[in-house]
Amino acid sequence: MTITAQEFSFVRELVLTRSAIVLDPGKEYLVESRLLPIARRRGDTDVAGLIKTAQRSPEAALKSEIVDALTTNETSWFRDRHPFDALGNHILPELVKTRALQRRLSIWSAACSSGQEPYSIAMTLADKAPVLAGWQTSILATDLSPTMIERARGGLFSQLEMNRGLPASHLVRHFARDKAGWRVAKQLRDLVTFQLHNLNDPAPPGPFDIVFLRNVLIYFAPQTKREILARVRRVLRPDGFLILGAAETTLNLDTEFDRAAMGPAPIYRIRDPRG
Repeated sequence: MTITAQEFSFVRELVLTRSAIVLDPGKEYLVESRLLPIARRRGDTDVAGLIKTAQRSPEAALKSEIVDALTTNETSWFRDRHPFDALGNHILPELVKTRALQRRLSIWSAACSSGQEPYSIAMTLADKAPVLAGWQTSILATDLSPTMIERARGGLFSQLEMNRGLPASHLVRHFARDKAGWRVAKQLRDLVTFQLHNLNDPAPPGPFDIVFLRNVLIYFAPQTKREILARVRRVLRPDGFLILGAAETTLNLDTEFDRAAMGPAPIYRIRDPRG
């Protein structure tokens, strides 16, 4: 049974209110595929029945579960590769020089989903262990989904997830078998702090040397994108780096950012007021 326009409108408004993410018309199929497992688990006959239950019920947990299911995005190891190449080959070498006195590095991985991105960052830092010896490095990974944060914090991934972009050399170095899956090594898990955060709220305190804000701005309306970029800019160090997704840009959204010349990776820096 296909959900009605009114049912889709209810879900769309719920997701918009809770997360500021816009579900455009035509995404009814996404709503049905994401919510069907919840409907079956709760004993509803179909997704339309689940939505009707949510409309009538004051149960906050059900509405949160619906939003959670619809705001969890696909991810993979070293996704799009270019940003991680730029991180290892350009960004870290520059920061090693400019932070030589402080010997401290702080990174924020926003909208981290199930954790592949922050752990990919941690593996990239591990590849640079000799030059970062004695440095205090930290990665803050955030997401609005409690389910994803708990999964990411545990660092346990299925074989199917491991097959999506993880080089064999990194599997050997940074993972151990755990029953039917693979668990991230403790020394990498210790580098990453996971916490709940909605990008529609004030940014974590920072300041950050690098912010990964990848493949999430595309889900927001233009004004929300501007507000998020402004909040990120306030916690990014003046000489820091903002890394967006391949289909994302600050163009026509935030004039305070300029694209950095680091190959195909979409990397931005705060504009130098001196020109």
